[in-house]
Order: sequence, then structure tokens, then C-alpha cells
Amino acid sequence: MHTRHLAVTVSLLLPLTACSGNGEPGPTVTVTRTVTATPTPKAAATPSAPLKMGTKVDIVEDENDLHITVQALQYQQPYKGPQPQKPLDFQGGDTWATINVKVCNVQGSDFTVSQFPWHLSYKDSTSIQVTGSTGGDMPKPEFPMDRTVKPGRCAAGLIAFPVPGDKSPERLVYEPDGTQPTEWAIG
Repeated sequence: MHTRHLAVTVSLLLPLTACSGNGEPGPTVTVTRTVTATPTPKAAATPSAPLKMGTKVDIVEDENDLHITVQALQYQQPYKGPQPQKPLDFQGGDTWATINVKVCNVQGSDFTVSQFPWHLSYKDSTSIQVTGSTGGDMPKPEFPMDRTVKPGRCAAGLIAFPVPGDKSPERLVYEPDGTQPTEWAIG
């Protein structure tokens, strides 16, 4: 949340009654006072409906010196490339789905990207998180885990989710810690 301080200058004319040698009022004094006001914060604008797949979103955080763009490009269920090992029982799901995403550092400080801020959300209010599984036979090219992105650079690739083959998610959600979620419609 951004807080802006607004400096307001207030001038007061205060007539002083003083005796000048000739019985007339003394000089007029102007007092200037600076007041700091904090405006009421505006609610974050969150779209009422998920964005269309492919829509690029700007995220600007002045306090962290960040300006990034985030884009969800394509959802695929089941993943149609070379198949990784079937998801394990504890991972949930019986097939792999992928989302192709891209995150760019437009300007500002370096930041680190990961698959963990992404999840799938279903109509029944359930969600599926990433497993943290990378490398090996996971779909390529993989979106990186814990990679630093410098200004003017991007990170892009596939994120795999173990999903039930008989139902499709409603939305892809990007929600880094401490930020409002951004959602793209699937289907």
C-alpha cells in the first residue's frame, strides 16, 4: 500500500495591535504553517472476472522498487508433450497439466521467481498447488525455481500440476506473498 504525504501551506493574517509612536496599529504579520495530510488509501483494483488467457498484467511496487509484467499464455490438460511419470498418489491427480507463463522485470531491483505463487482454482472452491518437482522428465522448458531476474530480463516456461483428468480448473491464480491475486480464466 502506498501512502502519500501532501504538504499544505496555510497562511494566516494576524493583525497585531501595537503602539507605534503615532497611535496607529502596528505592522501585519503573516504566519505560514505546513500541515502534512495523509490521503485515504484507495482500495486495490481487482477485476471482478478472471482475465483472458494471454493478458499481460503490470505490477508496480514503488516501495520495493519493482515494475514487473506477468502473463499466463496457455493451459494444456493433459500435457501433450513427452509424458513425465504419472503423478504419485500423495500428489493428487492422475495426469499432468501445464501452464505456460512469463514474468519480466521491466525496471527496478532484481527479484526472484518461483513456481510456488501459482495455483489452479476449481469451481468447487478447491485448488491445486505446484508439487515443487522439477528436472528429470517434467515438461520442458520448465519455469524456473528460485531464479534471479535482472531488469530488462524475463523468465518463462511451463509449470506442471498433478490434476484429476475428469475435471478442469476454472482459473489460474498468481499470488505472491503479500499481494492481491491475479487470475486468468481457463477454458
